[in-house]
Amino acid sequence: MKIAFFGLPLAAVLLARDGHTIAYAAACRRAPGLRRLATHVAPGRTWLRPNLTRGEGLIELREAAPDLLVSWFWTSRLPTAALALAPSVGIHPSLLPRHRGPDPYFWAIDSGDATAGVTAHHLDEDYDTGAILAQREIPVDAGWNAWQLARALDRPSLALLREVVSSIAEGRTPAARPQDHGLATQAPAPSDDDLAIRWSWSAERIERRVRAASPWPGAWTEIGDRIVTLVRVRPTAAVPRALAPAEATVRTDGTAVVRAADAGVELLEARDASDAPMSREDLARLVRAVRQA
Repeated sequence: MKIAFFGLPLAAVLLARDGHTIAYAAACRRAPGLRRLATHVAPGRTWLRPNLTRGEGLIELREAAPDLLVSWFWTSRLPTAALALAPSVGIHPSLLPRHRGPDPYFWAIDSGDATAGVTAHHLDEDYDTGAILAQREIPVDAGWNAWQLARALDRPSLALLREVVSSIAEGRTPAARPQDHGLATQAPAPSDDDLAIRWSWSAERIERRVRAASPWPGAWTEIGDRIVTLVRVRPTAAVPRALAPAEATVRTDGTAVVRAADAGVELLEARDASDAPMSREDLARLVRAVRQA
């Protein structure tokens, strides 16, 4: 089957290994597999971020005459003119219609989802709204951050893509079911306001927000007049009752702890304003200095 591929090169290399012809390849960025894709898999047919709305990019895509459009982590919307050329399939790293958008990892961790997964779906003019072809589900470890969830979904994502594309090539296209738009939730890239810690929240909610934003971009707070990006924290009952929410102290064990709405939050790892790492000891020194000022 002739495929027009859009996204990270690794998936195109694997699809070629499965016996499909990569008739056109658009890479969203330089990433592992790009050199092999451009020199061995689709020489002369690989482009980096082509303009597909008009001009040569669209002409080259049309001339490739693909049987199927495939998207795997393509970072922009495919235009109507491209989608009209052939049937399509994309992979999204969430259980659609939950967490539509560019950052489902953040929102899955932040929401405390017990399960996550990947969805194969038809592409349409709106992001992540096409009919569902297949899904795979995994349990979410309670200690994962967003990066760890993303890594855990990589293998299921590639496996599902290869399985669905092979089924289509063999004339066994999975039955498509429309998404229930009433169940949809959005997963935009978190704003600076989303990343701000609110100490009026519960300790558990704060810990989830820190994990959801870790390791990058990170959830931030102010300690004294310094902005600190928290990388790892831990809820704790061992916090002085006299503290009000957002007040901090250093316990006798040398750990800085901040009062949240219902408990304490231990500060274990962070980055300073220049993104230099801060250890548990660095954070304790900062809190002591602020309390003594």
